[in-house]
Amino acid sequence: MDDDELIAALAAGDDTALRELFTRHAPWLAGRLRAVLRPPDVEDVLQETFLAVWKGAGSYRPQGVPQAWLWVIARNQAALLVRRRGPATVPLTEAPHPGVDPADAALARADIAAALAGPEGNLLRLMYVQDRPVAEVAEILGVPAGTVKSRAHRARQMLRATLGGTR
Repeated sequence: MDDDELIAALAAGDDTALRELFTRHAPWLAGRLRAVLRPPDVEDVLQETFLAVWKGAGSYRPQGVPQAWLWVIARNQAALLVRRRGPATVPLTEAPHPGVDPADAALARADIAAALAGPEGNLLRLMYVQDRPVAEVAEILGVPAGTVKSRAHRARQMLRATLGGTR
């Protein structure tokens, strides 16, 4: 059964469909949530996410990708958790920018973590976090230097789009 069929079965009252959706999607959802939440919070958000999936299965319309629907629910649940808790107390040296909603910051970090997943993120980490030259990155990845440059350009564009920039 594909995900759309599982969600339809869940809407019809099949609880085994919820178990199957959880088995398929909880691992990757948890991975994305771990980028912005503490481990106990990830578990709470996952529980709230699949509770919302169970309650909202009847309103699901299979017009898009089911994984996107699940991610939006998880993101919203994470934002609700962060908003309920209020701003975190941090030392002044690590104080967030004034006026930035912690929930919005958490969502932005999740979007950035998702954008940096996979080979593009690895390339950006090598080039900009580890500050390695193009030739060394090319050697590590086993591709020509020109390929590294074009992939880095694409990765920066993807990151810009994720962050909402238009440059």
